[in-house]
Order: sequence, then structure tokens, then C-alpha cells
Amino acid sequence: MRPFLGYDRALIVTAVEIERTTVLAGLGIPADSPAASADALESGAPIVVVAAGVGPAAAAAVTAQFTTMAMNDGAPFGVVISAGIAGGFAGRVEIGGLVVATESIAADLGSAGPDGFQSVEDLGFGTSRHDADPALLRILRQALPEAVGGPVLTVSTVTGTAATKEAVEKRHPDAVAEAMEGFGVAVGTRLWPGTAFGELRTISNAVGPRDRAAWRITQALSTLREAFATIASR
Repeated sequence: MRPFLGYDRALIVTAVEIERTTVLAGLGIPADSPAASADALESGAPIVVVAAGVGPAAAAAVTAQFTTMAMNDGAPFGVVISAGIAGGFAGRVEIGGLVVATESIAADLGSAGPDGFQSVEDLGFGTSRHDADPALLRILRQALPEAVGGPVLTVSTVTGTAATKEAVEKRHPDAVAEAMEGFGVAVGTRLWPGTAFGELRTISNAVGPRDRAAWRITQALSTLREAFATIASR
């Protein structure tokens, strides 16, 4: 298999199994291949796809585990991508659309009080933002010109009311999507300087009041598969 987007070895981190199998299908990797097995790291497979679990903590832990083991085995990952479906902000990206993150933001990491929400930057406790690797971002935008670029929010509790949507949009007026793992994957990746990080999302629903009847998960998964098929063809 040729290098993935110019990188000798890649780790793709999804939240759940259906996202993982969709990415594998897009890449044209058989379900019984090393990248699709529990022995992916030991096999030295050039592309490893793992379902880490839902939320930033699980994403960070599994990403750190896989990147550290790969480094210790002498076969480090050159690139790590957080991938899966997400909610999109209406007017910025369509249902079924594709998003490439310019940065991944832990949108609810901070403090809520009488004066409103304060981020960890406001509190002086660190950062809630990780930029996508500039070279990787450029490659993804060239490979997927239809993708909308912008910040993707990472949350532990998805936005489900009009009031919370309004508050989130006020704090992050340029955000294009909301998911639950990107910032965690970025944290795990940043343990190893020089490893490129990026986030790729497809849109299953609009951010805001929960309306499961309006979700288009099948459509979003189809877009996810097509995106990785396009990437694999480069």
C-alpha cells in the first residue's frame, strides 16, 4: 500500500465501530486485514483504524496508547486523524456535508458561573484549542475541495436545546461542527511532536434542539466512506 497522503504510517481514530468499518470500506481495506484486527499495531500495518469510544477522554487515552506503542516499536505514526460523523451548524455546512477542521476546540472545558462561561484560557489553566497540522490541512483541502473548513468543537455533552446552541454560537461564531472526540485525539497526538494531527467530519444533523427524526446518519456515513475513498485514490 502506498503512503497515506504522503505519510508512511497513519492512525485513524473513530468513536464507534460503524464509523471504523465505514472508514475501512472507504480505504478499500478488507475487514480481515491487519488494519482491521486487534493485532494492527504488532503487524506494522501502514494504516491502523481504531474505534476508541465516545468522548474526549476515551479518544485521548486510546490515541496516546497507540501512538506510544507505535513509537516504542520503532514504527511511529506520521499522521493521526480524528474521523467520524458530527452535528453541523446550520448555514455553515449542509446535512450530509463534509468538514475539515482548522482547529479542534474543547468547547465546554472551563468554568460556568454568574458571569457566564470562562474557558481554560480565561482561567489561566492551559489551552482548549489545538490547530490542525498546516501541511496536513492543506493536503486534505486539496484532496477534498468540497469540504467546509473551520473550527470543530469537541464537547462531552452534545448541544440539544435552542438556548445552549445560542450560547455555543456566541462563544464560537465561526465553528462549523460539533463532535465529541477531536480535541482528545489531538491531546494524545501531541505527546509526540512532529506527528501531524487533523480532524475530518461528516454531518448527520444540525446542532440544536434534538430531533432524531431529522438525523441522517446513513447519509453522513456514506459521505465519510466517499471521503476516505477519495483520499485513498491519491
